[in-house]
Amino acid sequence: MLFQLFTFYNWTVLIYFFVLNGIYLFLTIRAFLEIQRYVHHLRSVNLKRIFELGFYKPLTVIAPAYNESATIVSSVHSLLNLQYPEFEILVINDGSTDQTLEVLKQEFRLVPSNRVYQVKLKTQPVHAVYGSLLFPQLHVVDKQNGGKADALNAGVNFSQYPLLCSIDADSVIETDGLLRATRPFLEDKLVIATGGTVRIANGCKVTNGRVTEVALSKNPWVRFQVVEYLRAFLFGRMGWNNLNAIMVISGAFGIFLKSAVLTVGGYRKDCIGEDMELVVRMHRHYRLNKIPYRVVFVPDPVCWTEAPEEHQVLCKQRKRWQKGLYDSLKANKPLFFNPRAGVVGLLAYPFFFFFELLGPVVEILGYGVFVFSLFMGWVNWPFALLFLSMAILLGVLLSASSLLLEELSFRRYPKTGDILILFLYGILENFGYRQLLAWWRLIALLEYVIGKRSWGEMNRKGFSTSG
Repeated sequence: MLFQLFTFYNWTVLIYFFVLNGIYLFLTIRAFLEIQRYVHHLRSVNLKRIFELGFYKPLTVIAPAYNESATIVSSVHSLLNLQYPEFEILVINDGSTDQTLEVLKQEFRLVPSNRVYQVKLKTQPVHAVYGSLLFPQLHVVDKQNGGKADALNAGVNFSQYPLLCSIDADSVIETDGLLRATRPFLEDKLVIATGGTVRIANGCKVTNGRVTEVALSKNPWVRFQVVEYLRAFLFGRMGWNNLNAIMVISGAFGIFLKSAVLTVGGYRKDCIGEDMELVVRMHRHYRLNKIPYRVVFVPDPVCWTEAPEEHQVLCKQRKRWQKGLYDSLKANKPLFFNPRAGVVGLLAYPFFFFFELLGPVVEILGYGVFVFSLFMGWVNWPFALLFLSMAILLGVLLSASSLLLEELSFRRYPKTGDILILFLYGILENFGYRQLLAWWRLIALLEYVIGKRSWGEMNRKGFSTSG
């Protein structure tokens, strides 16, 4: 009986493996075609000319900040350097206990402001509002701590423009990032949200809030993450783009139609992954109410962010992401295999449930079953080695495809040696790193189930700066 269960499990895992990689192959092909089409189209578009002619929507940049004193100055300078015809910057100091507010006051000469705003979303109390004597478009809202979602909602309340750009306070946006990311709103009135590619800034040089020199970090943890980010954004996002089924817009950088955010009730404060949950809830509202809409991914590298350099911090980050995924899917269960939700309900939501949420359970359980079957003498070695080789080969091919597409389309890493190093890490990640991530994600699921929702803080070291 035990052997029959073992055989059944093996066949189940085999089917799971082929379905997963079949979807990956499908997304990879779509991503290749979509990015090549996008790059070709971009060459014929003069972004600056379009905006000079007045075809733009004013925009509010919302940057929540909690204990971000290490990176907040670089981030705000980056925002001030952005090329966009009409925008304002709202830094939301969410009850920081470090020197975040003091650093902002000193660097940007902040003074109290009597800015008027409407409370459309309930938030924690606001203590004070400041304006900059140096930069009239810069405002800082000092409020009681309520979490990132609460800070974002406060930013929505204070915003004066129809588009909202939510970013992490430790992020640096490309100078023309807003121009590129808002273009879909000009081309299609149905667009309610856009997201762009987020790159890792560790190892890069930041001068006056701009990434002036792109280089690969020497930290192995960071190098593994660079490969992950390339794969996730170039294929994970781009593959879903043409299907209008993007489930995630990174909290590091996203642009939303303000009216759409208010329609669905803003960011949920009881959700760990507020950025993903908002996007999934938008899909749910618009799909189930049969309202035409589009969520668009822009593959341009428009944002740079600091990645964890220590495994303890990386562990906290990935556990938070996994708990946020659980939160987002659980909060929007009506989408699950709902034909009224179209491709989101029938393909995207099930993919995230079975392969992203439950993936670590299947993987770690598989390792345990293999060890047990090894002890029982049930291992079919030719089959086991073939299966392992295929899994590694497909993973390497996906990573290599991401690097190739990056090199052909955007070429942000100027040194050929950096690309070769990343290719090597795309191989090495299959031998320890991937398993470690699966273990952390499994622990996160177990913690979530027993009610442990906290995840700790990510300590920032700041960017390598000059100027």
